[in-house]
Amino acid sequence: MIIQSVSYPRAALIGNPSDGYFGKTIAFLFKNFKAEVILYESPELEILPAEYDTAVFSSMKALVDDVRLFGYYGGLRLLKAAVKRFYEYCEQNDIVLVERNFTIRYQSDIPYRLGLAGSSAIITACMRALMSFFGIDIPMPMLANLVLSVELDELKISAGLQDRVAQAYECPVYMDFNESVMKRQGYGIYKTMKKEHLPLLYIAWRKDLSEGSEVVHNDFRERYHFKDKEVLKSIEKWKDLSDEMYNRLQEENRNVGDLINRNFDIRESVMSISPKNLKMVQTARLTGASAKFTGSGGAIIGTYSDEKMFLKLKQKLSAIGVEILKPEIVCKEETE
Repeated sequence: MIIQSVSYPRAALIGNPSDGYFGKTIAFLFKNFKAEVILYESPELEILPAEYDTAVFSSMKALVDDVRLFGYYGGLRLLKAAVKRFYEYCEQNDIVLVERNFTIRYQSDIPYRLGLAGSSAIITACMRALMSFFGIDIPMPMLANLVLSVELDELKISAGLQDRVAQAYECPVYMDFNESVMKRQGYGIYKTMKKEHLPLLYIAWRKDLSEGSEVVHNDFRERYHFKDKEVLKSIEKWKDLSDEMYNRLQEENRNVGDLINRNFDIRESVMSISPKNLKMVQTARLTGASAKFTGSGGAIIGTYSDEKMFLKLKQKLSAIGVEILKPEIVCKEETE
């Protein structure tokens, strides 16, 4: 039996980067790209390398270019860490696994290190494949926690729950990571939303701006740890924006561009923004569209009013080397 499992990139619509600081966010998945894991029974347990795991290069320059884009590690470490944490989860919850070995491999076309949760998509797809192979059911809030533990505890990658929650629920989700609730039940307050309630959205990115979230958040996290007043105020503002957007969308009021713009403006006031990232946001806004980061930087998301504005967006962003798409928003019922 061959098991095929898929997960998708995440776009943070509002609230980021407060998810790692007991904040509130709204996020969704989009299926223009995907991470796929294939798993099948075999005599020995084997993890097969993918394109980003290559150790053969045409030249020294090719090696350097690869390292600059993908780092020193590809997806093998993600699968290896995910299998380990899955095994430990079953041990800790007295779940007996049948003695079966398997071969597992992945492939992904999710743009790398652009704040689209490509790594957690691979891990989530891996977890779902393992769940199917061993006949194990893990509740969605626990699945999100488990995927986060792979990155935080095993791989020491700075991350928050937002990406993993959206990928576990596979639909637009409002998330409240209230500290007392998190401590009491181990996860936040998650409310699924109808994709039909979302406004017209675009996502745009440029690969030469790729930068991992662990780089972007280092200074912010340290300032949060020392209770920097401006950082704490910004988190409260992002929480308010998330509530306001949730309320508007529930009332089918899709005029939320002002909230998206304010989200970025608050971020700019407390975090360093590279000139090229700033240029991408400013260029989008000059067309009348709203714009903010989808995650840690390198990609933006925003609203537009009609096809005329979208074509203008495409023209202006293409002129500065930025690609753009209309996200095909994932709805869980459509993936089953």
